[in-house]
Amino acid sequence: MPADAAEAPPALLPVADSRGLLLGTALYSPSSQIALRVISREAVDEAAWLELLAARLRKAIAQRRMLLNDQTDSCRLCFSEADELPGLVVDKYGDLAIFQLLTKGLDNAAVREVCVNVLREELAPAAVLERPDPRMRELEGLSAPSTEPLWTAGKDAPALNTQFRLNGLSFQYDANAGQKTGAFLDQSANYAAVQEWARRLGATGKALDVCCYQGGFALHLARVCTSVTGIDASHASLEVAERNLESNRAQLAAQVDWVEGDAFQILREWSDAGQTFDTIVLDPPAFAKTQRAVENALRGYKELNLRAMKMLRPGGLLVTCSCSHHVTWADMEASVASAAVDIDKRVRLLERRGASPDHPVVLNLPETEYLKCLVLQVE
Repeated sequence: MPADAAEAPPALLPVADSRGLLLGTALYSPSSQIALRVISREAVDEAAWLELLAARLRKAIAQRRMLLNDQTDSCRLCFSEADELPGLVVDKYGDLAIFQLLTKGLDNAAVREVCVNVLREELAPAAVLERPDPRMRELEGLSAPSTEPLWTAGKDAPALNTQFRLNGLSFQYDANAGQKTGAFLDQSANYAAVQEWARRLGATGKALDVCCYQGGFALHLARVCTSVTGIDASHASLEVAERNLESNRAQLAAQVDWVEGDAFQILREWSDAGQTFDTIVLDPPAFAKTQRAVENALRGYKELNLRAMKMLRPGGLLVTCSCSHHVTWADMEASVASAAVDIDKRVRLLERRGASPDHPVVLNLPETEYLKCLVLQVE
């Protein structure tokens, strides 16, 4: 940020067409590939924008209240463009509220103050924290936020290591660790759905969760399966998964173990060795972060799905996910179908699923439909 505040780029800019007619007002990001993000179809100044920000954040929170109960106390409260607040992400983990500012036009004290005040009033959390996204901070030229909470409910420092609940299971949360805002909430409805599909199909023997992160799918499957294995390349993630396992041990029927390593290599070795499973979940990280990466990404998806199909017993359950916006439903289904053809498997589509309802899809904003989840039976 420039030493002289007068040299700082404006947060808001009017947007006009070639005739000079006003199209609206946008957040301005001088170093981003997306320079302008429209926040109003009218001319608004900073004071009006901050009022809009508060009103829209309150509306976003109100729309999520129905998702919270004694079984699930955590969700995404604001999903950027899907809630007409481009660049703002807010998540609730138990009694903590975490937000990210992902665009330069939001990177100022006034926006932070509005976010903190709304979250305090609407949620009464123990603490409100800002957690940066390192990649977006570099791309957008964002300032480094404080590592301390922006607000706390009491004089004592809040515990930033806490627990949150999804579908009746407890998960560890550390505000200073993990990916995104600390965990992934977009799969929470899919966790419960996969548990139910495994039970419904009788695919409740051995289960495998590939790229398991902190054990979301694995622990839900452990309620209905006899044994579950989770694979992840991150040692730190598997340590959290083990703590999550211990927190829920009393309600899990399965024997659960974790394997650290490269998913591609492990699946090749295990499929070649003749390992078999009743249920397999594939939830890899985004393989295609740009359009140019799609071709290579599809090869990766095909390889993972081919290896998984080889290891599934006849009639077994395969759940395969992609969180790459640039990979379309057609792309994903074609890669799975191609893998099935190569090894002479018949694959029946049981369900197409997306992100949980707290990550709403806006039909005229295709970027909001990024997560794709296919629930399949392999014969």
